[in-house]
Amino acid sequence: MIEWPKTIAEARRFQESLSAKVTLSRLRTAVKTVAGVDAAYSGDKTVAAVALYDLKTLSCIEESHHVEATRFPYVPGYLSFREGPAMLAAIAALHEKPDIILVDGQGIAHPRRLGIASFLGVLLGMPAIGCAKSRLVGEYLEPPAGRGEWSALYYNGETVGAVLRSRERVKPLFVSPGHLVTLAESLELVLRCCPRYRLPEPIRHADALSKRLKREHAG
Repeated sequence: MIEWPKTIAEARRFQESLSAKVTLSRLRTAVKTVAGVDAAYSGDKTVAAVALYDLKTLSCIEESHHVEATRFPYVPGYLSFREGPAMLAAIAALHEKPDIILVDGQGIAHPRRLGIASFLGVLLGMPAIGCAKSRLVGEYLEPPAGRGEWSALYYNGETVGAVLRSRERVKPLFVSPGHLVTLAESLELVLRCCPRYRLPEPIRHADALSKRLKREHAG
């Protein structure tokens, strides 16, 4: 049972302890299933949703969700403690364990190298990738307009991710490895999951599910 931090100081120490455990390495097994993870808020509740996809067919094979009281205030850089508990419970509710997690958020592209993807990956001991719609930290050059083009995202002299054009002439995504996966593998997987739209299909599904559940819960 995790004893969740209640203060910023406790959360920072927790982040630093988990950050030391982040490992970026090649995937150990072939990826067959991908879990897209997202969260929304309804009043004082956090709604986490998971869509498990078959990577070969890009079809959803399972959904899960979890709703609980929000445990932590909104503080930039510490959103893992606001979204993470509900996300962990939603992932645990899946009948089939995913091969990799694809999260709407950051991996190591974070002030303490522990965005939500790294947070979940370390706690679950499984590969995880952050795929965000906006930048949290770092500097980059705008990538070319073509699909699959990308440029490196630098922070404190280190490459912490990539700015990826998932569709031609659309706003890029900010992809960063979270745990037990490399940047090259992260880019390849995100592109495979974006056959038609800017966002990866598992994340699009999880986002739609979390918003629907939010409306139902509010109603």
